[in-house]
Amino acid sequence: MAGASVKVAVRVRPFNSREMSRESKCIIQMSGSTTTILNPKQPKETPKSFSFDYSYWSHTTPADINYASQKQVYRDIGEEMLQHAFEGYNVCIFAYGQTGAGKSYTMMGKQEKDQQGIIPQLCEDLFSRINDTTNDNMSYSVEVSYMEIYCERVRDLLNPKNKGNLRVREHPLMGPYVEDLSKLAVTSYNDIQDLMDSGNKARTVAATNMNETSSRSHAVFNIIFTQKRHDAETDITTEKVSKISLVDLAGSERADSTGAKGTRLKEGANINKSLTTLGKVISALAEMDSGPNKNKKKKKTDFIPYRDSVLTWLLRENLGGNSRTAMVAALSPADINYDETLSTLRYADRAKQIRCNAVINEDPNNKLIRELKDEVARLRDLLYAQGLGDIIDMTNAIAGISPSSSLSALSSRAASVASLHERIMFAPGSEEAIERLKETEKIIAELNETWEEKLRRTEAIRMEREALLAEMGVAMREDGGTLGVFSPKKTPHLVNLNEDPLMSECLLYYIKDGTTRVGREDAEKRQDIVLSGHFIKEEHCLFRSDTKTSGEVIVTLEPCEGADTYVNGKKVTEPSILRSGNRIIMGKSHVFRFNHPEQARQERERTPCAETPAEPVDWAFAQRELLEKQGIDMKQEMEQRLQELEDQYRREREEANYLLEQQRLDYESKLEALQKQMDSRYYPEANEEEEEPEDEVQWTEREFELALWAFRKWKWYQFTSLRDLLWGNAIFLKEANAISVELKKKVQFQFVLLTDTLYSPLPPDLLPPDAAKDREKRPFPRTIVAVEVQDQKNGATHYWTLEKLRQRLDLMREMYDRAAEVPSSVIEDCDNVVTGGDPFYDRFPWFRLVGRAFVYLSNLLYPVPLVHRVAIVSEKGEVKGFLRVAVQAISADEEAPDYGSGVRQSGTAKISFDDQHFEKFQSESCPAVGMSRSGTSQEELRIVEGQGQVSDVGPSADEVNNNTCAVTPEDLLLDSPEKPAPDGPLEVALDHLKLGSIFTFRVTVLQASSISAEYADIFCQFNFIHRHDEAFSTEPLKNTGRGPPLGFYHVQNIAVEVTKSFIEYIKSQPIVFEVFGHYQQHPFPPLCKDVLSPLRPSRRHFPRVMPLSKPVPATKLSTMTRPSAGPCQCKYDLMVFFEICELEANGDYIPAVVDHRGGMPCHGTFLLHQGIQRRISVTLVHETGSLIRWKEVRELVVGRIRNTPEADESLIDPNILSLNILSSGYIHPSQDDRQFLDSDMPRTFYQFEAAWDSSMHNSLLLNRVTPYREKIYITLSAYIEMENCTQPAVITKDFCMVFYSRDAKLPASRSIRNLFGSGSLRASESNRVTGVYELSLCRVADAGSPGMQRRRRRVLDTSVAYVRGEENLAGWRPRSDSLILDHQWELEKLSLLQEVEKTRHYLLLREKLETTQRLGMETLSPCSSEDSESRSTSCISSPLSADGAPEGRTSPPETPSKRQKELAVKCLRLLTHTFNREYSHSHVCISASESKLSEMSVTLMRDPSMPALGVTTLTPSSTCPSLVEGCYNAMEVRPPQVSSRAESPDLEPVVEGEQKKSPARRPEEEKEPQRLLVPDIQEIRVSPIVSKKGYLHFLEPHTNGWVKRFVVVRRPYVYIYNSDKDAVERAILNLSKAQVEYSEDQQAMLKTPNTFAVCTEHRGILLQASSDKDMHDWLYAFNPLLAGSIRSKLSRRRTAQMRI
Repeated sequence: MAGASVKVAVRVRPFNSREMSRESKCIIQMSGSTTTILNPKQPKETPKSFSFDYSYWSHTTPADINYASQKQVYRDIGEEMLQHAFEGYNVCIFAYGQTGAGKSYTMMGKQEKDQQGIIPQLCEDLFSRINDTTNDNMSYSVEVSYMEIYCERVRDLLNPKNKGNLRVREHPLMGPYVEDLSKLAVTSYNDIQDLMDSGNKARTVAATNMNETSSRSHAVFNIIFTQKRHDAETDITTEKVSKISLVDLAGSERADSTGAKGTRLKEGANINKSLTTLGKVISALAEMDSGPNKNKKKKKTDFIPYRDSVLTWLLRENLGGNSRTAMVAALSPADINYDETLSTLRYADRAKQIRCNAVINEDPNNKLIRELKDEVARLRDLLYAQGLGDIIDMTNAIAGISPSSSLSALSSRAASVASLHERIMFAPGSEEAIERLKETEKIIAELNETWEEKLRRTEAIRMEREALLAEMGVAMREDGGTLGVFSPKKTPHLVNLNEDPLMSECLLYYIKDGTTRVGREDAEKRQDIVLSGHFIKEEHCLFRSDTKTSGEVIVTLEPCEGADTYVNGKKVTEPSILRSGNRIIMGKSHVFRFNHPEQARQERERTPCAETPAEPVDWAFAQRELLEKQGIDMKQEMEQRLQELEDQYRREREEANYLLEQQRLDYESKLEALQKQMDSRYYPEANEEEEEPEDEVQWTEREFELALWAFRKWKWYQFTSLRDLLWGNAIFLKEANAISVELKKKVQFQFVLLTDTLYSPLPPDLLPPDAAKDREKRPFPRTIVAVEVQDQKNGATHYWTLEKLRQRLDLMREMYDRAAEVPSSVIEDCDNVVTGGDPFYDRFPWFRLVGRAFVYLSNLLYPVPLVHRVAIVSEKGEVKGFLRVAVQAISADEEAPDYGSGVRQSGTAKISFDDQHFEKFQSESCPAVGMSRSGTSQEELRIVEGQGQVSDVGPSADEVNNNTCAVTPEDLLLDSPEKPAPDGPLEVALDHLKLGSIFTFRVTVLQASSISAEYADIFCQFNFIHRHDEAFSTEPLKNTGRGPPLGFYHVQNIAVEVTKSFIEYIKSQPIVFEVFGHYQQHPFPPLCKDVLSPLRPSRRHFPRVMPLSKPVPATKLSTMTRPSAGPCQCKYDLMVFFEICELEANGDYIPAVVDHRGGMPCHGTFLLHQGIQRRISVTLVHETGSLIRWKEVRELVVGRIRNTPEADESLIDPNILSLNILSSGYIHPSQDDRQFLDSDMPRTFYQFEAAWDSSMHNSLLLNRVTPYREKIYITLSAYIEMENCTQPAVITKDFCMVFYSRDAKLPASRSIRNLFGSGSLRASESNRVTGVYELSLCRVADAGSPGMQRRRRRVLDTSVAYVRGEENLAGWRPRSDSLILDHQWELEKLSLLQEVEKTRHYLLLREKLETTQRLGMETLSPCSSEDSESRSTSCISSPLSADGAPEGRTSPPETPSKRQKELAVKCLRLLTHTFNREYSHSHVCISASESKLSEMSVTLMRDPSMPALGVTTLTPSSTCPSLVEGCYNAMEVRPPQVSSRAESPDLEPVVEGEQKKSPARRPEEEKEPQRLLVPDIQEIRVSPIVSKKGYLHFLEPHTNGWVKRFVVVRRPYVYIYNSDKDAVERAILNLSKAQVEYSEDQQAMLKTPNTFAVCTEHRGILLQASSDKDMHDWLYAFNPLLAGSIRSKLSRRRTAQMRI
């Protein structure tokens, strides 16, 4: 028996609720003592089987015959272990398993019958066997201890004093033990049960995902069982001591399964640590007791890691030592816990191999005596068996042996301890000796303690526990049993009352016989009832309990001096007798009810029918009572306090009124002084103007027209009102969408803007009531806010007015309220009804408008037939298909030819043109028909080409269109050849259109093509633009979207009586063709996708390379309110170089490598090293100007660190860092940055540098090496102060970075793209990222203007207001300001389409006329075509066209003087088109300077001695004055400007302590008053579309040489590089502010072919292409309109030459 193995049993539990909810399957099977587990992940795998001592099947109900109950488990394991304990062995039972496997249930069980576990059953059985003992010589004693090991710390669960963690010590004789662990003596099973209950309540349990009451600690319940046997024969007392250890282990677990976080995760780590150590111990013991190691000697390497955890240290004897051990492994049957269950089974299988060497625990002397006695008894029996018993009796008599008492166990232990003490005294190290001495003395005292003393100590601990609980208000039941709040049967007591009913009557304080003191904890005397609070005195009051002779107990309350004590709401100052039910309030917050059970019982017996009180006596009752009883005093106090407040308020109000009056008088006096000052300064000038009105500048008629046009434009400006409507009605739109989603209507509502244009006329039901009257006065078409209703169920789209939306919304709300009452079937029936009562749906027509097309009739002026192919354009500006239409004039009596089958011919329709009716229509609709570009003003559209600076010289074509309704766009832009001079040739050209005659023409609708298959049946109708009621329609045709075009072949003859209005109509107005189709409903998902994606113009579909971020907020600068910007003073293009420099080993800061492989300008990735000091260098490059002067860098901030290009700018960034500015000032450019542009008029370079310590951001993204394929993005903002500006300008740039390790060598291919192949570039000059910005300097706006006040007024944005059901909209938002901008793009697209159609018509007509009427047009063509071309170009850029063009019509064709005049005009225009605007009103002055310049140029060119000067003088750069000089000076007054520029002082180096100011200005400018400006810097988004790229030669001023540069055109900017290998932009040109010029005469003068000029506001540049074709390609990339006009002119010239 001594070397028995560990008994191992496994037990499987039923499914718990978690496993049932997941529908788990059982994977455990048991047969006898064999347990089998199935792998649910691989069902075909062979099941794993394990054999144990016992396999308990508890998965089913007790009705199952194989079910293992708690009794059976105890019978097999518990009874055997108890028997071993009675034999004197140490015993250990421990349960192991994962969380929630049933360990605690097996060990502790439940309180119900037949549910108790091994521990309660073993304890009960222990005492039942003790009580059943009949041997009087046997005596038993039982002590228990209960501890838990939580997070590797030991807690005593039985002693309330031991609150802290106990130390685990090891004694040489006793082994590991817990210091100061209480061992309580028990005499019955009830004692053990009470101790177990109180200990279990103190255990640490918590809920995990796997188990709601998971044991989070190991619980060890120790029973020290001592048996004493008194031998009457020898009078010797022997004893056996058995230690029964019952262990409930905490559950093993996996963090992902249990959902552990925070504290639970830390607990789990400690639990798993101790269980892992337990596993190691079991494995090591199993290896020692099995296999080849069994017979070998123990090696040093056979180390058992007991000390790695507290649990294994304390269980050392139980594991492989002196103990009988049993292990119960609890299993989970569910397949989801397969891994944990298999681990438990393997654990148990290993433990089965451990062998324990258990011995009986008794004193060695007693053992020797017992063995000798056994030997004597055996020998005596042998002698008696042989008949020699008398010898024994005789020997005993002679020897006179008397039984002597042997040494007791106590004395032997004491002796062994004493010998140990002697050994310690000679041990070195006195401190250790003293510690050992104290330890030994404590053990001796414990061993010498008698059983009676142990019982007394246990009772004392119990009394301490009760006293401690009673002091806290938690009482024991009078029987001394269970803890809790129990109302005593006899003792008077107090119960607490609380504002929270659940907290009331939870504390109970006994009033003991005699005096019970109430006070604070820090009182001098110990208080029986301890309270805390501000108003509780140290000794607050006393309760005296006296017993009368009759046996009645009287309790008296005696308040201490100064203590607030109330009884039934009255303050007591003298002793008062308490009655049961009295309310006692101590201080302000402690409320109690006094209960006297005996007194209450007597009163009930005295008055048995007393009614129960109507109101419960609770905390609220006591507080109300207190207020009622104390109310009189409180009322007086409140009245007195109120009177004091009124007096104080009256005094303060009088003082405030006095101060306000003084301040008002002070301000009035200041205002009067300021008014007088203003009157003295301005009123005399006003009086002079009134007296001398002739000094006022008189407006010309032209200026008056422009002013009138501007007034009309701003009067009808609509953007602010549209925004107000969008913001104000957003809540209605959101509510309608929410109701639609909840009622499953499949209807979506969104805002849309509709403008009354040719392609999208407004339906009458959408026009406001006053639209008809308003339309006559409107210079611009009306734009309205409507609601686009997408009926996704029927595939229809409707437009509602805002008023209609509100009306329908009322009906929707009623429908929504009724939806809860109406059954769902009825709702579905309602859904089927598309029209009628459902407010969500409208009737939709069978045919839907596909789009409109326009066919102009001007070919009827010359009876030539034309076949048009016109685009069918939808209301959104999308081309839906094409229509072929033929228009031709026929004679009235011409018979229609036989077209054959398939051609539908209608009769001749007669249309009358009433002059008055048409003039009224034209006055109404001319702004809409002849408007420029779109329905909005020219200022709201981007100036694509270079007309930005000529608006002061003369009106643009668009302005003229908007000024006079009668002038149509083709008059100015195209100058149509069919429109002759007004006097003579009109009647000649219009012989067939005599007033009053009948004119017949034929319109043939031929084919429609490229119409989408979603429109099934297609038909077309057409009408005159002012006669909507008279439309001609074709037959509908089937459309499949494939195959040949749809052939209408509809012929319509129209007869008209010729009137002036008809002639005007065919000159300028088209016929409207409307194409309709039956819309086939698409499947829902694609339609939904189409509906949800907002319409964006095509030019905005470019890929977004990197978003433009908002500035990072400044940290040092005070937040200034940005003044409103007024009119723009000037604009500059900034090019900014950004560099990040890193510290090298030699101490220099070198620019970090930049990866430019993305290919886009202004982008690149900085390749940085981790942990190196860095600096950020920023260089600003711009044209030199008088208004742009940098003063200082106020702050440089870096923030928004992220790993995605987009940044969430709404969040507050905690990582913003303000950098230390090291230097700033104007610099000289490096060799690579210095361009040909800087030779005559150097650009300004301003640079600043700041130190950047990226670790200060405390961001992991910046402190670590960047993972593969990840990039880091930051945003940098520089706040730079400028002279004459109200606030700093802000430059913002997003950086892209990748961090490598500190010592990483960056590969050349990764770092610099293709740079090492070119020797002309240094790598360091490419290690930068460029940014292109536009700086606008605006004047401060007048805050008092009506327009400014209107823009500033606050409009409530209702889109953020919550509506019911908003959460179902899944991110949908009503459109807002962006809708207005998108609508502008749509209108621009529509107007461009209209102009394209118009231009296509005239080009087609011109070609037809040239081929068919060559003879008749020979006299007309040179006059009109050439002249129209000159007018079309000159009207854009020169005011001469206004006067010169009409004269050109009547002049004889091709006279020599005319030719010379044209050349002179072109030369002068080339030289003067960018002169300063202040001189532009003086035509005479310009003419004089022009003539002198042209004469001088010819002279210089003829003089061979001055070739260089001649070329330089004629360079556009020298003829376009810079803003540095401010104005142009005449040649005869001072030398040429080339020399003046050369003499201008160069930039000096920056002197330390002061900054060099920007280049010198004129004294006149310095004398001018400085006006404060508002700066605004916007980063320009780089266009991804490359118009052209290649090499161009630039003429360098001061030399005859041309420099070669690589040029990339990304409109509207031109980027200039040193070569095609260069990755950094060196210069930029803004085409939107430049004029592109090309002249053959200029090339002839310069004797350089293939040249053209680009003139900006600051300089002129001459460029040369490699060939003629290349030059035209560059011209087309720079200015498509100019290139088109040049080609048109060249083609006409070739035609004329061929004709000659």
